[in-house]
Amino acid sequence: MAEASATSIDGSTFSFHASVDGLELQPGSYASVGEHLGQVHTVELVAEERGSVRGQGMLLEGGVTPFHDVAIARADEARVAEWLEGTRPKRAALDVGELTTEHGVRFLLDAGGFDRHTFFCGQSGSGKSYALGAVLEQLLLETSLRIVVLDPNSDFVRIGSLREGVDGEVAKRYRSAAEGVVVRRGGSADSERLHVRFTDFEAEEQAAVLRLDPIRDREEYGVLVDLVEQGLESGASSAGEIAERLLQASDPERRALGARLRNLGVHRWQIWSTGDEGSIQDLAGGGGPRGLVVDLGSLETPGEKAIAAESVLAALWRRRAERDPVLIVIDEAHNVCPREPADEVTALATERAAQIAAEGRKFGLYLLVSTQRPQRVNELVVSQCDNLVLMRMSSAADRAYLAETMSFAPGALVDRAGAFRPGEALVVGKVASHPAFVRFGPRIAEEGGGDVPSSWADAGTP
Repeated sequence: MAEASATSIDGSTFSFHASVDGLELQPGSYASVGEHLGQVHTVELVAEERGSVRGQGMLLEGGVTPFHDVAIARADEARVAEWLEGTRPKRAALDVGELTTEHGVRFLLDAGGFDRHTFFCGQSGSGKSYALGAVLEQLLLETSLRIVVLDPNSDFVRIGSLREGVDGEVAKRYRSAAEGVVVRRGGSADSERLHVRFTDFEAEEQAAVLRLDPIRDREEYGVLVDLVEQGLESGASSAGEIAERLLQASDPERRALGARLRNLGVHRWQIWSTGDEGSIQDLAGGGGPRGLVVDLGSLETPGEKAIAAESVLAALWRRRAERDPVLIVIDEAHNVCPREPADEVTALATERAAQIAAEGRKFGLYLLVSTQRPQRVNELVVSQCDNLVLMRMSSAADRAYLAETMSFAPGALVDRAGAFRPGEALVVGKVASHPAFVRFGPRIAEEGGGDVPSSWADAGTP
């Protein structure tokens, strides 16, 4: 069979024909197409020609004149590295790892591309949390962008602490950058306590917490409005004390509101504060810390986690006119802003996330949404993302959904995610010079969370 040959009729894409024997052109790999550099997207057997394949790809160099029947072969690593150096981001570059198809060739993300919303997904065991941590570390190290993380699994609570063995200039720079990272945990000492002030909520948020309808429950709702306007209960130091006073009130509407607090168990939540400084609403607003990790995983109840997430998103949205650029990281987003919210507070959080997705960019609010279950995340949030970091995803239905929703990502490359190994990803969008298969490199900071040790599987002794 003749040597592999390629044709381009538009100067931006190409098709090729080659023999199966010794075939080195695979989806995601780089090809020398005549004197140009290209990337292969699809390869398939030709049914009517035994032992041959055909495929398609994208030319990585612009302004190419259409051509026919030119030689195509696997590009060598030096050629690929040289081209990547020529496309190096003019703004901050984030060294997150290397190309999986080219040994030792580093791949740099364009930090400026995070001014678009980003969807970060991969199934359990794909290395998603590790890779997301690597990206956040590089953003801390190389940019001045504020970062707010909603962390449901406590995966990023040690992002300010260096890993053992990291030293030299990188360690020095990272220590300096990480000084501005603040972590707030439930049940911590006062200075690190994760808490929210009920009085900082808007009326619809207060009603959602107490499951009050302003029409159906108008008497109780009116009592709540009066209490908030009066500063809740004067002298009360906790939500529990407020509930007790309401239960003992002479006014039946007040007693009804107290009974609601007791029956819902809201007054027992540790997250409430009455007038304490340093609520997460304060920290999320303008002038807050460079990095804020809200450790949702440290909270005891699903309701408290929903309240904390919603209060952060609402605080950021309310202060959008300040135009303070912030990257809002929502990990396990299928719980924070699901397609089908299970309660009123989560519905509000979903609405805030959708507002930020639709309109936040013009105010400097950028989302980085991470999940194992892409089809369970609010559809508007997903559809507004212009960057995709896709790790291993065995579900064909999830891959098809991503290819359809994010049409900027080549469908054939998205489908390869079913065979990725841990730590490997497809990166596409404004953060990347081209759709690339990347293997994320070592972390700088310590990892939080972590899997349960599998020592139970060790062979026992008789």
